[in-house]
Amino acid sequence: MGLFDLSVPELKQYGGMNPRPADFDTYWARGLDEMNAIDPEATMTPAYEHPAFDCLDLYFTGTKGARVYAKFVVPKHRTGPVPAVLQFHGYSGASGEWTGLFQLAASGFAVAALDVRGQGGLSEDVGGVKGNTLHGQIIRGLEDPDPDKLLFRDIFLDTAMLYRIVAGLECVDAQRIAVCGGSQGGGLSLACAALTDTKLVSICYPFLSDYQRVWSIDLAKDAYSELKEFFRHRDPTHSLENEYFTKLGYIDVQHLASRIRGKVRMCTGLMDTICPPSSQFAAFNKITSPKEVIFYPDFGHEYIPGYMDDTATWFASEFLNS
Repeated sequence: MGLFDLSVPELKQYGGMNPRPADFDTYWARGLDEMNAIDPEATMTPAYEHPAFDCLDLYFTGTKGARVYAKFVVPKHRTGPVPAVLQFHGYSGASGEWTGLFQLAASGFAVAALDVRGQGGLSEDVGGVKGNTLHGQIIRGLEDPDPDKLLFRDIFLDTAMLYRIVAGLECVDAQRIAVCGGSQGGGLSLACAALTDTKLVSICYPFLSDYQRVWSIDLAKDAYSELKEFFRHRDPTHSLENEYFTKLGYIDVQHLASRIRGKVRMCTGLMDTICPPSSQFAAFNKITSPKEVIFYPDFGHEYIPGYMDDTATWFASEFLNS
């Protein structure tokens, strides 16, 4: 295993480093109240022809008035409400090809794949914050006096709004909804599960966890490079380090993890130098619902063989074969 991080026994005991804001619970209660007061004005229109599936463009209104996009696929031939999977993509990416959703749909699931606002897909980024907006969504809003301006607050709430919309569809069984994703998709799956009643959570090397730990072991590069760039430009002596990391704590999934009630499975590559294992376990160790982790000793932040096959099999065993 990688020697840059903690041993497996240490990982299983690691409690996280990034500060948790004192008003964290109030912050997210306020965010959910704001989201629940929004009329999402959801629209679904045919987008891709397929003999076995209805493939629809789903648009809805999220916080700050942004129009947010997701692909939605559901089997044409169904006898009643079906279970659903919400799928979240990696940092800077998008929801991908329609055919990438067909594996789960062919098993009998409805599938909704979100385009994260301001990244590679069709969702809208409405902006409107003070401070650095050159690039980097983790730090977007970090210098704004209002912590509600943190962009990932709105992105986390987009995942919960997507859950709310999908759970309300006649074709979906609201008691059988799962989430999955890797890297940013893993972090967003944890956030969504924490803010909703998601029943199953399958994640691979989750991003967006324990920012200060990542910085402290000199891995504020690649996906986390904006942390180092932020300090170099805006706080070169780190005189406000505690203030900034505490503010990032609002959008640190480790502090949401204890709210998760569904079953969780996590895949971790022990050679991961992009989302280091300790940052992943900062969140995983705070989950109190049933959970398991699968270690890949020789893998880093890369394709994990069998992850999606195993995820589909697990979801089917829990939702379709029970």
